[in-house]
Amino acid sequence: MPEGDAVFLTARRLDRGLAGRVLTATDFRWPSLATVDLTGATVHGTGTHGKHLLTRLEHDGSRLTLHTHLKMEGVWRLIEAGRRWPRPAHEARVVLKTAGTEAVGFALGVVEIVPTADEDAIIGHLGPDLMAKDFDEQEALRRLLADPDRPLGEALLDQTVVAGIGTIYLAEVCFLQGAHPLGPVSAVSDPGRLLQRGRQLLRNGVYHGRPTTAGERKGTVWVFRRQRQSCLRCGTPIQAGEVGPATKRRTTYWCPSCQPRQTLR
Repeated sequence: MPEGDAVFLTARRLDRGLAGRVLTATDFRWPSLATVDLTGATVHGTGTHGKHLLTRLEHDGSRLTLHTHLKMEGVWRLIEAGRRWPRPAHEARVVLKTAGTEAVGFALGVVEIVPTADEDAIIGHLGPDLMAKDFDEQEALRRLLADPDRPLGEALLDQTVVAGIGTIYLAEVCFLQGAHPLGPVSAVSDPGRLLQRGRQLLRNGVYHGRPTTAGERKGTVWVFRRQRQSCLRCGTPIQAGEVGPATKRRTTYWCPSCQPRQTLR
């Protein structure tokens, strides 16, 4: 699933193609929105909160928000009008056309339209957004430390604790912090620093255009998907295991030497 940096970059691309423009045609291939037509709407821009995309428009005097989520397979593409789509038409869920450009959302996991004033109903349950300029670190800390016995990796993947981290940055931030992802939250020596590292990693991902945590070479990571390979810092083979509740198990990675598993503090 795309993480906060990838979603932020998607919003930036959508802004380049849509912001300030009038929609000349729309097509919502989503059961609950099949009859919706936003032709003539002006797109004000696309924002994000964690992994959620919020495209804000004005149509017939009403301010509306198109809320989409990429989930595992979703992607937005900007396509020059008249050009062939890069994916099959049956995968399209949303088509937004302007003069010369089509924004097509393929295989989206969530598509809904709400009054912009009601955005809180769809994102209000989420934790502070690590990518936000006004990131509320104190609130994020409060949520993270609310359950000290909870496995750290499970807490960081919980978007109601802090929004934006997925499996890549979970593994990488825990490595850089020297924290075991399966150990309890209470074992983290400096949780504030952990959140700051996560925020910086996501920003680096935006700068490089992809997750890049181990140097300046694009795509270089410390532990993610490197099980059985040597740790880039100490040479110990990287290990992998599962984290999260039974219904949402995810694979994570760590160096057993650089990230010794600790007990409750």
